[in-house]
Amino acid sequence: MASEALETIVQMLRSANPIRGASVLEMRAGMQAASAATPVPEGVSFTPVDAGGVPAEWNAAAGARTGHVVVYFHGGGYCMGSLDTHRGLAARISRLANLRVLSVDYRLAPEHPHPAAVEDAVAAYRFVLDSGIEPGNIALAGDSAGGGLTLAALLALRDRGLPLPACGVGISAWTDMTASGDSIKTKADEDPMIGDTSVLEMMIESYVGGDADRKAPLASPLFADLSGLPPLLLQVGSAEVLLDDSTRLAERARAAGVDVTLKVWQDMFHVWHAFAEMLPEGMEATQELADFVNAKLA
Repeated sequence: MASEALETIVQMLRSANPIRGASVLEMRAGMQAASAATPVPEGVSFTPVDAGGVPAEWNAAAGARTGHVVVYFHGGGYCMGSLDTHRGLAARISRLANLRVLSVDYRLAPEHPHPAAVEDAVAAYRFVLDSGIEPGNIALAGDSAGGGLTLAALLALRDRGLPLPACGVGISAWTDMTASGDSIKTKADEDPMIGDTSVLEMMIESYVGGDADRKAPLASPLFADLSGLPPLLLQVGSAEVLLDDSTRLAERARAAGVDVTLKVWQDMFHVWHAFAEMLPEGMEATQELADFVNAKLA
């Protein structure tokens, strides 16, 4: 049974959704304003760093292990989001997993369309490798577009012959730029975060453009050859339009021989983890993520 807090948060999002707007700039401002009111866990330090030419930030809970790292990619439809908007979530992962989290401020569309975000993700991962951290001590993770970027980065690393991290995690991962999943329509009324698919179309146009191949593997990992990827955890809510982006990705990855853990959280909306301080299921799902990562790291 869902917690009592769920309905309160759903109604809040329906009345004042922070990512709705007439333009990318309006949506960026809305997400930034909403994050300012989101509490950040105590006892976590934040240190800016140049991660191979990409702005980033180390999140380190007190006593966190220094030799184990999660490289984290924020969500925001590839068009919005920043270190600020996702500091609370990254810090919570650091605290619950007791390791450092490198939060990556990759370039955003439409100013920097695909594949800029993928190139930045690869650069940030190489930065961690070059710092002396072994691949088996690194996990990649992200939410929404950041979840899709996690998968795209894994594909790019594999194709370039670079050592792969221990695992990858996608929270409500956006894996299909063609928006072909049935849940895009069937869950529109249930999803208070995205719901209106015109928002997705605006983001797709910004990220891949009108004439580009929306099935390109590094833009839409759903359509990629997924063989050779490390173990994956895919967390998704049953009440979100991107449900099928995770369920279909899990099916295709398993068929390619990948070790996939798919967790569909009943009644949860898009990236419910972001409300962990108010929503028990958000904290539980973040703990599930932390436990998965720790189980896979060397």
